[in-house]
Order: sequence, then C-alpha cells, then structure tokens
Amino acid sequence: MITSYDIIKSLVSTEKGTSQEKQRKYLFRVSTDSTKIDIKRAVQEIYKVKVQDVNTVHVPGKLKRVRFKAGYSSSWKKAIVSLCEGQKIEVA
Repeated sequence: MITSYDIIKSLVSTEKGTSQEKQRKYLFRVSTDSTKIDIKRAVQEIYKVKVQDVNTVHVPGKLKRVRFKAGYSSSWKKAIVSLCEGQKIEVA
C-alpha cells in the first residue's frame, strides 16, 4: 500500500520556491505516478493544512557530462500546492 510519505518525497527549497511562500504556494518533489488528488490528500494528512489547488510539472532530466561520457540526470515530478487563506506550512 502506498502511503502519504511515498507520494511526497521532499519540500523543494529554492529561491523561486521560497519567494512563492508569501502567496501560500509551496513546491514539493513527488512520485512520478501520483495524481493531483493523491498529492492533495498527502499534503493535508502530513502537514494538517487545507489545500486549495495543486498544479504539477514533469521536470525532464538534464544532459550532464563527465569527461568524455555524456548522460542524463533523473527526471522528476514537481507539485505546486496552493493553500487556503490563513493556512501555512512551517519551514525550518
């Protein structure tokens, strides 16, 4: 059985992500086969907040080179979660 902690892998803390916290939007790295409904339930269960909207983006892997060999970094899925008015996730 898949749990909420399997769906939500981590909270992404980048410059763009922290600037969106003022608008009650948080970025999460999620499993690639999860749906918006799964992500909404998982965030509400883990962080005990009310989620208003979920947007998802598939982030493709980038081309990386090490000496003469070329390869790709892993592709991943990003979720942008908007919270309802007055809700907040405490980020340490």
